[in-house]
Amino acid sequence: MTARVQPLEARVREASGDPAGALVLLHGRGADEHDLYPLLDLLDPERRLLGLTPRGPLSLPPGGRHWYALGGIPTPDPETFLSTAPRLASFLDALPVPAERVVLGGFSQGTVMSWAMSLGPDRPRPAAVVALSGFLPRVAGYPLEPERLAGVPVVVAHGALDPVIPARFGAEAAATLAAAGADVVRLETPVPHTVDPAWIETLREVVARATA
Repeated sequence: MTARVQPLEARVREASGDPAGALVLLHGRGADEHDLYPLLDLLDPERRLLGLTPRGPLSLPPGGRHWYALGGIPTPDPETFLSTAPRLASFLDALPVPAERVVLGGFSQGTVMSWAMSLGPDRPRPAAVVALSGFLPRVAGYPLEPERLAGVPVVVAHGALDPVIPARFGAEAAATLAAAGADVVRLETPVPHTVDPAWIETLREVVARATA
């Protein structure tokens, strides 16, 4: 499979004043930077934070943007994953707010990359992680360090009826981070592979608390 790589870009929502931090949401497989953009206002209605929804750098079948090629669950294709990870890290490291004021989250593949960016080698601690319907990636040469998020607010939300990424992967992530000392909130509702509106209030509260 040949991937066509393009520069990492993002849709930006400015804060209403001087930003108290940033909220970065990473889309899922086959979507783009517009997909999660509406969530910025839902999770930060007062626009206290700089909001960004980056676009995955890979263009792969069956269309849309991707963060890596499929390699199975929970094992992303190593070649594309390991090429994307440093590019996303550079994007995050260039944000105009400190890493500890950045809430990082995503949906599906975006959650996988959120875990990679918050638990991977030499990555800084974020303000919080919002993990929606994803899994902890297992990629040779890219070890994860869950202990890095000790004391950090983490929300793991998953649909109990998810046929794409079964809910047990969300449960595994929540248990792993809780054992490592993270401040974990776990949400599981009877929906398929989607963002349940029932999660929004809790997500909003965690984002506000993490950036207070």
